Parts: sequence; structure tokens; C-alpha cells
Amino acid sequence: MIVLIDSWAWAEFFAGTKIGETVKTYVMDENQEILISSINLAEIYRLALSRFDEQTAEKRRRSMLSRCFLIPVDEEIAVLGAKLRQQRDWGLSDALIYATAIREGAQVMTGDNHFKGLKETIFLEH
Repeated sequence: MIVLIDSWAWAEFFAGTKIGETVKTYVMDENQEILISSINLAEIYRLALSRFDEQTAEKRRRSMLSRCFLIPVDEEIAVLGAKLRQQRDWGLSDALIYATAIREGAQVMTGDNHFKGLKETIFLEH
């Protein structure tokens, strides 16, 4: 199984919460294929800048990239994301992340309620 770890789950991971411990089991499993969207990277970087500083943001960026395959938003993901945004009335970021997971055949690990109940989701109850 391929897992795309959503920004929501990364925030829990970096905060060291109980839910973050669940995320950590996936991150630490070297046999687990993990993806992130370039959107996830931007969201976590911005969150670290707003709560901490650039040094922390850089450390988190390096941590994510050392373990995950980064999937950029290309034309196919952009178009699918736009369609999903229109169909589901989500924000564009969530739609692009979900489009990335669909295209890559991945499960989205998150606790974001937009994704609850979707077959492509590993939903982390909070």
C-alpha cells in the first residue's frame, strides 16, 4: 500500500501527539512507500514559519523529503484537482492532494473531515 501523508497528519507527527505516534509508525517503517504532494510541503513549511521560524521550517522540509517521494502538481493533477474541487466543494489544496493520491494509487492518511469515509483514506480519529 502506498500512503500519501496529508498536512494534517504531518502537523500531528511534528507536534508529537498521540495521533502523531500513529503517523510515526508509517514514517519509521522503511518498507512503507510514502508520498507527499508539493502542496503538503508548502502547507507544513508555512505552518512552521508561522509558529516557529525558518530554521524549524527547513528542518521539517528536510525531514519530510528524506523519507517521502515528492509529487509535484503537474497538468494531470491540476485538472483532476479542479474537477474534484468543483464536484466536492472543497478548497483547492485538499482537492489537489486528493487528486495526487488518486493518480498515484495511494491512500491519504489524514484526520481532515473532508476525507472521512472516502475509500482512498486512512482516517485518523481525533
